[in-house]
Amino acid sequence: MTNVRHLLSIVLFLHFFACAQEKKSKNSDYSYKKVVSDIDIPWSFVFLPDHSMLITEKSGELIHFKNGKKTSISGLPDITRLGQGGLLDIALHPNYEDNRWIYFTYASSEGEGSGANTALMRAKIKNNTLTNKELLYKATPNYSSGDHFGSRILFDANNYLYFSIGERGQRDKNPQDITRDGGKIYRLHDDGSIPTDNPFVNTPNAKKAIYSYGHRNPQGMILNPKTNKIWIHEHGPKGGDEINIISAGKNYGWPLVTYGINYWGTSITDHTEMEGMESPIHHWTPSIAPSGMCYVTSDKYSNWQDNILVGSLKFQFLDRCIIKNNTVIKEERLLENIGRVRSIVQGPDGFIYVGIENVGIVKIIPKN
Repeated sequence: MTNVRHLLSIVLFLHFFACAQEKKSKNSDYSYKKVVSDIDIPWSFVFLPDHSMLITEKSGELIHFKNGKKTSISGLPDITRLGQGGLLDIALHPNYEDNRWIYFTYASSEGEGSGANTALMRAKIKNNTLTNKELLYKATPNYSSGDHFGSRILFDANNYLYFSIGERGQRDKNPQDITRDGGKIYRLHDDGSIPTDNPFVNTPNAKKAIYSYGHRNPQGMILNPKTNKIWIHEHGPKGGDEINIISAGKNYGWPLVTYGINYWGTSITDHTEMEGMESPIHHWTPSIAPSGMCYVTSDKYSNWQDNILVGSLKFQFLDRCIIKNNTVIKEERLLENIGRVRSIVQGPDGFIYVGIENVGIVKIIPKN
């Protein structure tokens, strides 16, 4: 056993060294300007039609940032601050200018069990207060663990609403069981009702909102505008962070297949692929701890169009992934040591904005 562990350590070290040589840093080509200051964990943010921002502070504050001023939005539901849980993602309805709906995920203690689980709510804002609040989904049961709440929100081209919930640290119970919440991507209509063509609508005892399963902790989700496919990334354990392309009813393998190992060095499984389970199009080993994801359509940055940007919490950089035929063919590390990158958005002005823990939100500026 000692020899096996020693060999595994050597393999992981060599893999890390090889990967490090392939990742070219481009710090010198870009600078940044701080746009919003004094935020601990800007878990997510979104631009409103007037180019102001709504920002979720993980500790439980919803901030409206306009003309350099931050205003707290009151009327939030009870938010449980538990480990990785708190106030999480935020998104606008595609027809926001007409209906004014905003959507957000958060850790909630409502319902069965002690602790918390991920909830999805929609609401409107009037006079800096949330109104018309509607709880659209609440995962059950609650867990006292602070691990793996997810969570990202996305609307597709047909206005279906998708959101992710991590497996809450219950890897042997939740991700492979479609009768349980956790470790899933979910799909709803914008009012919270279940689409009749969801893959498990007619499966006895299944959670009818499930769209895909076998996930660990997805904290990045985008719509690829070239294909209209949903792309996510998710945290692996020690190694094995993944990028996956999501399809209805598919099983993405966790924890039966993974490129990662336990944090203490032991094996989780011997399998990196298995029949009937979807393989990632890309994985990071060692883990970069990905958070936030953005598909670039802007022409503000040389050769960035149709690239994907992913934040690294662990190594504190922005990872530019160059894609060809659904494969990451090259990566570049941008703004190394900028801080723990939590969220990424392409703004209405075409510039990329990045939420960084204990820094705030910055705007990336090309130097030439």
